[in-house]
Amino acid sequence: MTNFTFLPEPYRIKMVEPIHLLPPQERVEALRRAGYNPFSLRSSEVYIDLLTDSGTGAMSDRQWAALMMGDESYAGSSSFYQLESTAQELFGYQYIIPAHQGRGAEQVLFPQFIKPGQDVIGNMHFDTTMAHISLAGGIPVNLVHERAYDTQLEHPFKGDTDLDQLRSYIVKRGAENIAFCIITITCNSAGGQPVSMANIKAVSEICQEYGVLCFMDAARFAENAYFIKKREAGYAHQSIKSIIREMFSYTQAFTLSAKKDGLVNIGGLIGIKDNREWYEHTRSVLVPLEGFPTYGGMAGRDMAALAVGLQEVVTDEYLEARVYQIEYLATRLQAGGVPFQSPVGGHAVFLDAKKILPHIPFHQYPAQALCNEIYLEGGIRPVEIGSFLLGRDATGVQLESPLELVRLTIPRRVYTISHLEYVAAICTKVMQRASDIKGIKITYEPPVLRHFTARLEPLS
Repeated sequence: MTNFTFLPEPYRIKMVEPIHLLPPQERVEALRRAGYNPFSLRSSEVYIDLLTDSGTGAMSDRQWAALMMGDESYAGSSSFYQLESTAQELFGYQYIIPAHQGRGAEQVLFPQFIKPGQDVIGNMHFDTTMAHISLAGGIPVNLVHERAYDTQLEHPFKGDTDLDQLRSYIVKRGAENIAFCIITITCNSAGGQPVSMANIKAVSEICQEYGVLCFMDAARFAENAYFIKKREAGYAHQSIKSIIREMFSYTQAFTLSAKKDGLVNIGGLIGIKDNREWYEHTRSVLVPLEGFPTYGGMAGRDMAALAVGLQEVVTDEYLEARVYQIEYLATRLQAGGVPFQSPVGGHAVFLDAKKILPHIPFHQYPAQALCNEIYLEGGIRPVEIGSFLLGRDATGVQLESPLELVRLTIPRRVYTISHLEYVAAICTKVMQRASDIKGIKITYEPPVLRHFTARLEPLS
């Protein structure tokens, strides 16, 4: 890892929110009530919340000012046109459509292109993306490069699609049986790993060669652009904005959860590059599912705050501080002997539960068990990215995830270095007693996205 000189956060704190650490026995009782699923914990029972970076960030003073000036008109809101022009300039897309969040964008866009039985290919789909592909009758297929599965391998772009696999899969399956290809930046399920510009371009060219549409899951677009600037030859002197423009030039449509790199607590976007027919059809689908095309499930105040967030997220100062926090936490975990997906990405450190708990098989959900132990030890709420999240196949058989990860997700502009020191200390303490940790079993699960509401219990 990099040697660090201490870098203060590039902001001053104007408002604080109290947090409280429950006594150990109360944490035991809280987790039991939650069915040993951190998603079901109440926020008041959590000391440091690392469940997600989605909608959990802190807005700036400029965003709060914009919030107060939001136009709540049902049709033709000036806040929409402000957001539209900002997004058009940033992404280089002609058509911008708001949604209430990323999954709303997927729900509107995907069924237009997926015929039942078709595949949707990509580097590595995330949970809600897989769910919306499946709900539309499609089959999600991951083609991420195999280096993503080696957590100790140092490579700057472990989120890249395997280009040989991509080409051979299209040839074998037939382009007519593939709805589209979607590039996820950064690649969350692989440990928040970035995708190189060369790979984005090559994927686009292969898709174009065989007549396959190429879309983008753009939730963490700015963080991906930052890694291209820092790690890929030829981009060190380019601006973040120009890198973003090039990334999006290789795709024809995108979905975006604005709750990540949009720096807001709610919101999403659909982008369509220049296809008027797609745009008009998408707008017509949007109305019954999300809302009128100039608000699409968002309040005017939230659109105004998002327009400002899209301007703030592309600054070098913000991105340097953002990634520094992730890397700082990684250095402290490394010092404690805790294995994680390396190098770290831009929004989280992903602990390697397979290495921490080698005695727990995948069907006893080692990463979920580790999440629970981290909460019990120090009131920290992480999230599992492994076999528990992956779920079952069509016959009900538990699938084995190639990675069993615990995601320590850092909300944007919320915690300080001292919070991260505490997180590292707690994870180190859990690591020291890892051999005593037991697996868990499911006692209740819903048919879709079970990890949000399932209930579990420890194995005796």
